Amino acid sequence: MAGNVFGLVLHPTRDVSEVVGTIDRWAARHGRTLAVRAEDRHRVPASVHPVPAAELVAHSDALISIGGDGTMLGALRGAVRDPKPVLGVHVGRVGFLVEVEPPDLPRALDRLAAHDFTVESHACLACDVCGDDVVAFNDVALVRQPGRGFVTATLAVDDQRYGYYRCDALVVSTPTGSTAYSYAAGGPLVSPATQAVVVTPSAPMSGISRSVVFSPEETIRLDLRPSSAPVAMEVDGLVIREAATEGAVEVRYVPDAGQVVRLDPRRFQERSQLKLSLLDLPLLPDQLRELLPEELREQLSRRELPPPR
Repeated sequence: MAGNVFGLVLHPTRDVSEVVGTIDRWAARHGRTLAVRAEDRHRVPASVHPVPAAELVAHSDALISIGGDGTMLGALRGAVRDPKPVLGVHVGRVGFLVEVEPPDLPRALDRLAAHDFTVESHACLACDVCGDDVVAFNDVALVRQPGRGFVTATLAVDDQRYGYYRCDALVVSTPTGSTAYSYAAGGPLVSPATQAVVVTPSAPMSGISRSVVFSPEETIRLDLRPSSAPVAMEVDGLVIREAATEGAVEVRYVPDAGQVVRLDPRRFQERSQLKLSLLDLPLLPDQLRELLPEELREQLSRRELPPPR
């Protein structure tokens, strides 16, 4: 990589000091500069340069996200106007975006510095949420407040009205986000190779009751009805409005909005298959075997060989 500055994006609450220390020691050995948001300066060594949050992406040649999928999504959103490669280091729970485990970090940093990686392009949803411009790499959701009624909204596609929803929540997702809230609401799992937008109602009471998959060229608009309960607006799981009673959400699909670093795309795909098996997509025994470390596969093979005659 031609540049020398790596920007660190930290999980907002977890202790990531061990991982940051590994990166800091690696940077000192290789003559690299590290930067972090000024508000996180107390969480990193003094050798890491604090910069204003709005300038972190511009200062960086690549970003290193330290956390889980939520941290990774935040890094992608922060770089949406100036996409930079984002390397995900896993200190979260089950994640579909992050690839690198802490023990593998030094080698991963070597490859990042040498530009020895592939870029996985991610689409986002450009959203006008009640007048606020936001982006979502997973989903935008309209969620009812418990005990306050239901989300009631009309659906329009390219300014053509099609029907209405009355439900607990409405989730608009990208293919990447189809494994998150949309799936929990009963939506389909969509291949990340697909360009599409999925709208899924959670616990529908009337109106449209199934998921609908739209073309990336179509603009989707959800207008709150006067009879709707107060609605919380969430973007990638972050609440941006707590009790909207009127307004609309307009969504456009934007391709190639984020760049995720992949060091071993095949291995990452295999790990993702295992995580998908937790979502009721069971793997065959031979597929599970392939996910084991090589030495364990060899031990199993030796045990299964017939005894010599």
